[in-house]
Amino acid sequence: MLSVKPKLNSILKNHGITQMKLAEMPGVPQGSISQFDKNNRHETAHLFTISKALNLPIEDLFEVMENEE
Repeated sequence: MLSVKPKLNSILKNHGITQMKLAEMPGVPQGSISQFDKNNRHETAHLFTISKALNLPIEDLFEVMENEE
């Protein structure tokens, strides 16, 4: 089974970008960005616009781990 954990806040910190600046880049509401790492579900359009704005594949927005069960 896979465990998926969002990691947008650490990506923004590494790139020196604030949530507000990211919200201005792709046009994703700042509220959606601030809740990104807390949510289990993400709007597809937001995933694509955020990954495009950061020039990263969508997979890089998450930490994916395999759980042995």
